[in-house]
Amino acid sequence: MHTIAVYPGTFDPITNGHSDLVGRAAKLFAKVIVAVAASPKKRPVLAHEVRIELVKKVLAHLPNVEVVGFDNLLTEFTRSVNGHVVVRGLRAVSDFEYEFQLANMNRVIAPDVESLFLTPSEKHSYISSTLVREIASLNGNFSMFVHPEVEQTLKARYAQLQAQSS
Repeated sequence: MHTIAVYPGTFDPITNGHSDLVGRAAKLFAKVIVAVAASPKKRPVLAHEVRIELVKKVLAHLPNVEVVGFDNLLTEFTRSVNGHVVVRGLRAVSDFEYEFQLANMNRVIAPDVESLFLTPSEKHSYISSTLVREIASLNGNFSMFVHPEVEQTLKARYAQLQAQSS
């Protein structure tokens, strides 16, 4: 069976933790589709198209990984790409309750789509996009948490935002 897995997220920005999980999933499935959510309600710092391009660049070394954007229900998107598994990352126990609720809701909507939880390696378990954005917004060093391309893009975006507010 050539199972297609979908790894969804906002990826604002993609971190080394995300990359680690995609690499792990790529070893388990014939194809992994990294689905970059538009997520306008989250008010992302980076535009949807920018996030898609960054994720493509960061994951280009993984031949069985495809990166696409989406703006509909995850279950609808997963079915539209013939996906059978949704991969979700768990960093800490605090992530579990929300992810468990989401998995159960998705199971009711799409019983044919299974949820699979993966944990990042210990060296990435504390990294989150929220913390990376916070450090970047305060001109701190976040290079150890993201790909160099992501670092450059995020620094440029915050410089642009600071210039606009001046």
